[in-house]
Amino acid sequence: MNNYGTRSHALVRGQGCYLYDEQGQPYLDALSGIAVCGLGHSHPAVTKAISQQAAELLHISNLFNIGPQQALADKLCRAAKMERAFFSNSGAEANEAAIKIARKYGLQKGLAQPKILATHGSFHGRTLATLSATGNAKVQDGFLALRDSFVHVNYNDIDAIKQAAAENPEIVAILVEPIQGEGGVNTPASDYLEQLREICDQNQWLLMLDEIQTGNGRTGKYFAYQHSNILPDVLTTAKGLGNGVPIGACLARGLAAEILQPGNHGSTYGGNPLVCRAAEAVADALADGKLIQRAAVLGEKISSGISQGLSNNPLFVEVRGRGLMIGIELTQSCPELVELAWQQQLIINVTAANTIRLLPPLILSDEQADEIINKIVALVNQLSATHTAL
Repeated sequence: MNNYGTRSHALVRGQGCYLYDEQGQPYLDALSGIAVCGLGHSHPAVTKAISQQAAELLHISNLFNIGPQQALADKLCRAAKMERAFFSNSGAEANEAAIKIARKYGLQKGLAQPKILATHGSFHGRTLATLSATGNAKVQDGFLALRDSFVHVNYNDIDAIKQAAAENPEIVAILVEPIQGEGGVNTPASDYLEQLREICDQNQWLLMLDEIQTGNGRTGKYFAYQHSNILPDVLTTAKGLGNGVPIGACLARGLAAEILQPGNHGSTYGGNPLVCRAAEAVADALADGKLIQRAAVLGEKISSGISQGLSNNPLFVEVRGRGLMIGIELTQSCPELVELAWQQQLIINVTAANTIRLLPPLILSDEQADEIINKIVALVNQLSATHTAL
């Protein structure tokens, strides 16, 4: 099916921070499979875990206790300061679990049509429920999203949330990204999450954080909410969780951890031995915090280097993000930069039409960070020269 449009290039092998095409040409990967391969490609610990588990047991279903699943749940709940975990096959499915928690919570409070507050510019998935939560009309178009279940307000706008609370007594939860990824790497005010926590406590709402893209060390903390002093009630994660194997998790604490009961939700493949062993290897690699701290340092290096390099470029607006989740906003649409970067053996992404998104592996070297800086600056300068000539 033509879900992904025309694709012009093929990649056949990966090692560390590099991907290789059919001719053996290397490309510096500044995208990590869209924030997935945080440990880079063919990481030895992940490879070993997958190989060992594949030789022992791939799948038995959740009719049985699964040792690697319990071990991974313990590690994730410790890292996130949560209490329970539900494992899925993707970030969208993890968010589906969070949405079901919120809806059942609302029904238990006696609300006939509980609503979840989400934000414009957000992206929570492409299933019908997560599509409805996503605050992007272009993504929703043509699918009759379940809009009656969600109230959308502007991101980073506390007053809009307070107004929505006054106008919608059916709201039972907030679902928000600590940093909006697909929306353009939008970074809110430093006290945004604290204010959301306060509003949720005042209204007896659940605070549900979508850390699909921001989690697992990406922003310089294990989870992005840890840049603040709050705890969410529900946290979802995926992408970097398995370094390439399909796994997601919905973590919860307190009342939210007790809402789903046997028969309320499930997954045939979710949390099977293979994916949990791979994700355990990722969790172990992040456990001492060194790679996560490194992400913070590298992110500052890349962000400041690009800001300085483009300071006099008329197309440059700003650099946003945290750690190795970086967005470079330009004044004009710039999708052609993806192909131009490919020609320079660099893999990047453009999101929200005019924002270059960088999501390199956490194992990036200083030299590779310098290469990203230099090539991005050169590419934007090339685009600017073309724009001026026109």
